[in-house]
Amino acid sequence: MTHLDGPGDNPAQAPRDGPEAVALQIADAVESLTDLWTVAAQNASPRLSLHQLRALRALESTPGMNLTALADRLDIGPPTTSRLCDRLEAAGMLERAPHPYNRREVQLSLTVPGRQVLREVAGRRAQALARALKVMEPAERAALSRGLRALRAARNAPAPRREGAGEDAEAECR
Repeated sequence: MTHLDGPGDNPAQAPRDGPEAVALQIADAVESLTDLWTVAAQNASPRLSLHQLRALRALESTPGMNLTALADRLDIGPPTTSRLCDRLEAAGMLERAPHPYNRREVQLSLTVPGRQVLREVAGRRAQALARALKVMEPAERAALSRGLRALRAARNAPAPRREGAGEDAEAECR
């Protein structure tokens, strides 16, 4: 875990609201949220591994994808993905069906129980997060909300163009 207030921190060298310090604070928050997310998923019935949950979420967002696409999305090998799907199918959370136009391909889709598990996990996660947010003052929650919106906007914004960057690229092309 990242520690922001350790003995090596020197406020004169890195302001607490500078990009690097805030990045470390966000990293700490993400780690904490990851723990919260994991616990909420593990308390679901049936209990799911994080790979299984990610697979279900991927199939929820892209119904009918094939095994290769799911493996790519999860960044795991096709044999591992196949075994993962075997377990999810045996638990009744996904089903395999022949592709209507390519008989060599199999489409994967969620079943009603698979969707129910995803809703349960999402509900548990929202409740756990709401418990943490209730401890905060209303002004802190509002500031957090504004900060998250600003972070999302900054992340989606085009990178700022450095002065002279276009001139350097032009010079390289000559």
